[in-house]
Amino acid sequence: MANRDALRFTKTHEWFDPTAGAVGITEHAQEEISDVVFVELPNVGTVVRAGQEAAVVESVKAAFSIYAPVAGTITAVNERLRREPALVNTAPHGDGWIFTLKAQDPAAAAALMTQVQYQAWIVTEKDSGGVHAEHS
Repeated sequence: MANRDALRFTKTHEWFDPTAGAVGITEHAQEEISDVVFVELPNVGTVVRAGQEAAVVESVKAAFSIYAPVAGTITAVNERLRREPALVNTAPHGDGWIFTLKAQDPAAAAALMTQVQYQAWIVTEKDSGGVHAEHS
């Protein structure tokens, strides 16, 4: 689904496609989370602030919050994840997208990291412990 060259990234390991509005977790995050068994999807029409919890991904390890990369309104959810939550692992930048978001300010994505910036950032982040679990 996502045009990888156009994606923007957050420090909480979400990717955002500013053109399609799609949001998912990064390849790095799905490797850290491993074995996704359930995805709690947001409600369509929900208005979220940047950085607000919008969904939850549960793995055999723990539950992980998925945050809105920018402020906006949830416009769709990936219903396939209800039946096939492992898509988050097998295709995190494709069929494993979680929801779409209509950005309140389309220019807000410019403040997020590019793929090159994100890749450099995760190298430094590994020293600080990686992706952090939230309690469910």
